[in-house]
Amino acid sequence: MTRYDKRPVVRVDERSDLCIGGWDAILPRLAGAGDLCVECYPGAPVAAIVDAMRGAWPEAEIVDTMSLFREPEQLDADLRTLLGDDPVFARFPSIDIHAFLDTAAVAAWRASRVPGRRTVVVGPGAAVVMPVRDMLVHVSMARWELQQRQRGGAIANLGSLDYSVRPAEKYRRAFFIDWRIGDEIKYALLPDAHFVIEMNGPEPRMIAGETYVHALDIAASCPFRTVPFFDAGPWGGQWMRERFDLPDGPPNYAWCFDCVPEENSLLLGFGDRQFEIPALDLVRLRPMPLLGRDIVDRFGAEFPIRFDMLDTMGGGNLSLQVHPRADYARNAFGLTYTQDESYYLLDAGDDASVYLGLTDTADPDMVSQALTTAQAGGPPPDVDAFVNRLPARRHDHFLIPAGTVHCSGRNAMVLEISATPYIFTFKLWDWGRLGLDGRPRPIHLEHGLANIDWTRREDFTRGELVNQVRTIDAGSDWRRERTGLHPLEFIETERSWFATTIELDTHGTLNVLNLVAGNAAIVESPSGAFPDYEVHYAETFVIPAVVGRYRLRSLGPPGEQCAVMRAWVRPLQN
Repeated sequence: MTRYDKRPVVRVDERSDLCIGGWDAILPRLAGAGDLCVECYPGAPVAAIVDAMRGAWPEAEIVDTMSLFREPEQLDADLRTLLGDDPVFARFPSIDIHAFLDTAAVAAWRASRVPGRRTVVVGPGAAVVMPVRDMLVHVSMARWELQQRQRGGAIANLGSLDYSVRPAEKYRRAFFIDWRIGDEIKYALLPDAHFVIEMNGPEPRMIAGETYVHALDIAASCPFRTVPFFDAGPWGGQWMRERFDLPDGPPNYAWCFDCVPEENSLLLGFGDRQFEIPALDLVRLRPMPLLGRDIVDRFGAEFPIRFDMLDTMGGGNLSLQVHPRADYARNAFGLTYTQDESYYLLDAGDDASVYLGLTDTADPDMVSQALTTAQAGGPPPDVDAFVNRLPARRHDHFLIPAGTVHCSGRNAMVLEISATPYIFTFKLWDWGRLGLDGRPRPIHLEHGLANIDWTRREDFTRGELVNQVRTIDAGSDWRRERTGLHPLEFIETERSWFATTIELDTHGTLNVLNLVAGNAAIVESPSGAFPDYEVHYAETFVIPAVVGRYRLRSLGPPGEQCAVMRAWVRPLQN
């Protein structure tokens, strides 16, 4: 078992009274301030907030914004049409909160307000319903917590009352609509919020707006980790359960999202209290110190590097898949970049393998026919006849530019280092199995076949995509190696080995690292710009662009080699 920290904290202040918990402590801070706007992220428990406020302030008018929305059945129908029929994908639609509000109902409510009576508006769109207010509060939710509540049937989509919708359908609508609308409102309002409340745990917690701003400034100037989360899958393994001391409940753990700020959270520490916010808050509101000028100019306030883990140790093969090429991603889905990626092997069984690239005998018509027949219920395709199956060993690095057919085989522990357009993976074959919900997982043959690069054959794969390692610098007890990614991909990766210390530099751009060898290390500032930060084996950590020079120091016994995989975005060539 490792010392992997499942609840890493960004230390903000030692005063726990900066973060208060429970409605009995929160509501007195919000009382007597005139009209109150409580803007809620989609999925926040609005009914619980309204009930608490009505109990505390019976003299006030408390308005749930859902009462001012259009009819749920009509909204559901309109949004189904907008998103289309694909069970996974869609284009991001041009839609905002005004499409949900009943204009006549909002106007009638405004006309009926009683002068002098305190008004409190609560829910998504509250700031639009009541643009003039005396106090503004934002209620925040973590993305993973929302997904758990979707799966448990505890929440419906924005504007909907249908809690029975399948979790995958709720997620799709939230991903393409609800969360985009929530983010648009949130990041316009947060800098002016008097207070921020998070409702991810059993009790609400609140910090002042200026405390929230201060916390972002701290997080954007020092090393940090996001809060990882783990999920089961049909091919999942047991390596993470054993190494990271994960609960026994799920049948396996397939994924660990360890640095995907679109999905992960940050835990802000105030004494013995913690306050959970989406990591995306830091990306959107502190892009320059976190990401650096080059990334902001190229991608905007987006975190373009993704680290996650895939565990097939004792499990099965991932689905055979391909990612969209850049032009297809742009034309079909409106994406500005695509999911180039790579597999770095943290560990591997004796029979571990990676499927990567096409064999020299793979014929497009034959491959298409075999996959189409299998998907229609015919015999399974002979995948080894048209995809290279390569042996995989610990510390191997496989590069996977978009358009390359690939998947990890069983008995591999993969650190996936990739670009992050999130969910756009086209499954070609899922080995004839069902998902954990007992249903076949969606296959996207039409998309997938249209994106296979048929020139990526055996020589290209072995010569350009497997272990492209070269030493670029070395000292008495340290060595830096370039490992990728491929020139077709915009991420640069480097492996650094060290027995005592090694000095690195962000050079003004975001660095993301994972300790791939050694038990533990300290990240320290040569100038004392930030406190020492301890990381452990297999943990992913972020070094903001503004940090500049930093040093890694091994905490292992004499002679033990530590290693980190480090990724950053290559600067554009002039």
